[in-house]
Amino acid sequence: MIDKKYTKIGGMKKDNCRHLNSYKTLGANIRYYRNLLNLSQEELAFRIGTARNYIGCIERGEKFPSLAIIFDIAIALKCKITDLFKNV
Repeated sequence: MIDKKYTKIGGMKKDNCRHLNSYKTLGANIRYYRNLLNLSQEELAFRIGTARNYIGCIERGEKFPSLAIIFDIAIALKCKITDLFKNV
């Protein structure tokens, strides 16, 4: 039986994911600004040099992007990095 305490989410142990809702909000903000520009996940991924499925995981709050990736996303979405952290 798997101990839920040690189940991993996005590369972090579940018990260390106190800020999981913050990552989900960040992902929702990324999706919002991506949709404003009518960009597909694939196009955003191309613009920042990553895989489409990684963008999907970020938007669902399943992966926790580095600050460098978040800066790249903000540039690609033509918004301020603070816009992506709204309500986080």
